[in-house]
Amino acid sequence: MSETYSDYSKMIDHSLLMPTMTVADLEAGCRLAVAYDVASVCIMPYYLKRCAEILAGSTVKASTTIGFPHGGHTTAIKIAEAKQALADGCEELDMVVNISQVLSGNWDYVGGEVKSIVDLAHDAGQKVKVIFENCYLNDDQKIRLCEICSEAGADWVKTSTGYGTGGATIEDLKLMGAHTPDHVQVKAAGGVRDFETLKQVRALGVTRCGASRTKQMMDECRAALGLAPIEGNFEATSGGY
Repeated sequence: MSETYSDYSKMIDHSLLMPTMTVADLEAGCRLAVAYDVASVCIMPYYLKRCAEILAGSTVKASTTIGFPHGGHTTAIKIAEAKQALADGCEELDMVVNISQVLSGNWDYVGGEVKSIVDLAHDAGQKVKVIFENCYLNDDQKIRLCEICSEAGADWVKTSTGYGTGGATIEDLKLMGAHTPDHVQVKAAGGVRDFETLKQVRALGVTRCGASRTKQMMDECRAALGLAPIEGNFEATSGGY
């Protein structure tokens, strides 16, 4: 079967997490996500409720971050963040593991924290992506995290925040795919910036990609598929988006 636009657009988690983004930037980003019919908008937590309002009636999901970007929050704070996010309309939570505890080998702590967030989200009928920040980890640690997330019932394992020293690599995506069961999907973050790379990671079985260059990638996708460009102004009124 031939691939369709939605096969690719529904891989994109449109990232609106830069701390310097204004309200106008966030509003424009949500409008862009709806126009391009991506999978989700991952937005700064304070603007999540408004994001969910904008996305209502579309097929684009509202998502946000938990323990972002370093994962060093206490478990109690991560749980409080998750509860607030769910109350604000979050459908997918992207949580960062406690990187310090991973590097220290305190796997019971790491597993307990992941499970607490997964259970909370699943009880509310929503999903969780667990962020590893692979640039700081060795392969054994990545594999153990895959096992922990699989045992906890996480919906995705995710390579990176996009704010570490490196992002998704082909080697890591292959490794994570090889050490997770079919019910756990893989998300790439950081480094997927064009349609060719998006196609490459899709071929590896990756189902989601965090992206800030959504417009450029999806314009390339539409051109490659012979589709008309998306019309509309997605510039922030306060300055460029």
